[in-house]
Amino acid sequence: MLCRVLGAGFVLTALAWSAGAGEDLAMDTIKTSAGDLQITFIGHGTLMFAWSGKVVHVDPWSKLTDYGALPKADLILVTHEHGDHLDPVAIRTLRKDGTKVLANAAAAATLPGSTAMKSGDATTVGGVRVEAVPAYNVVQKRDGGQPYHPKGVGNGYVLTFGDTRVYVAGDTENTPEMKALRDITCAFLPMNLPYTMTPEMVADAARSMAPKILYPYHFGDTKTTRLQDLLKGSGIDVRIRNLK
Repeated sequence: MLCRVLGAGFVLTALAWSAGAGEDLAMDTIKTSAGDLQITFIGHGTLMFAWSGKVVHVDPWSKLTDYGALPKADLILVTHEHGDHLDPVAIRTLRKDGTKVLANAAAAATLPGSTAMKSGDATTVGGVRVEAVPAYNVVQKRDGGQPYHPKGVGNGYVLTFGDTRVYVAGDTENTPEMKALRDITCAFLPMNLPYTMTPEMVADAARSMAPKILYPYHFGDTKTTRLQDLLKGSGIDVRIRNLK
């Protein structure tokens, strides 16, 4: 375990979670006004949060880990219906009595017992406030001219744990709605072409939003060092984790 004080009232603890089959998943711990928030980096667009006795899974995907070896979910968030974000098998594995599943409308339509959220919706589950933020492409489009992620379909989410706001962007570009967010402690921003953002787009969004901590995620083969270079001197703590 490695612990160091970061200032501004939060602490980073580098840990590892054993997910079975010899697999260790890295984890950071951030201090909030209502206890530690543990962030587990599963990979790609997939995360797990543990806080105040509650477990939140975001876009669980069976390809990445053995979900039978991880804690069951109190809350599952699905950003959109693409197969690397919507995995009904992983969701069934993580569900228990009382699990709440929140998803964009297209994904919710395929998940019995789930609740659809659209941009601007907000709810609270187990003390965690969840706000839906639009996730869409502006520049990147398929050959026929259709955006990879059309406006009005996918979600990102802002999660509030005590006094700590965490933004998980989903598959999106640096939209005006993203850039208007404020008081974000941690932001997870996607960075892979042609589906989401370039490092320059991520840096643009980060400079507007000014999170304390920025985790690029869902970045594939994009060079994360480029983002670090772009944000030197910004005061934003850019952290690279295994989230290809």
